[in-house]
Amino acid sequence: MAGHDFKVKKTEEQWREALTPEQYYVCREKGTERPGTGQYDQFFKDGEYRCVACGETLFNSESKFDAGCGWPSFDAPAEASHILENHDASHGMIRTEVVCSGCGAHLGHLFPDGPTDTGMRYCINSVSIDFSAKES
Repeated sequence: MAGHDFKVKKTEEQWREALTPEQYYVCREKGTERPGTGQYDQFFKDGEYRCVACGETLFNSESKFDAGCGWPSFDAPAEASHILENHDASHGMIRTEVVCSGCGAHLGHLFPDGPTDTGMRYCINSVSIDFSAKES
């Protein structure tokens, strides 16, 4: 993320005003919602998932699956360029953090243990995304 020029730039005070306390904790402070508590964990409607902080399209419903991990899981981003991956060695683990390329919001983590053809599991916090239903 260092050196990345985000399209959406705000001060931390502006982010605090724009986001709920829980959204700020996850998106700006790299927090995590408790497993099984997010509104999109067991949610399977047709549409797209956008960044709650800037509106960037991140995932489509076609890539969503139930990983049984307690967080919404996707096997691929809507557009690869909309997601940035960072090395994360926090909490005594080595993981790949995923963030929105539009604003730098922390979304969750990427694991190479997905059950689909991609082999990937984007484990995403519900509070970091907004769902938009597909127009019929």
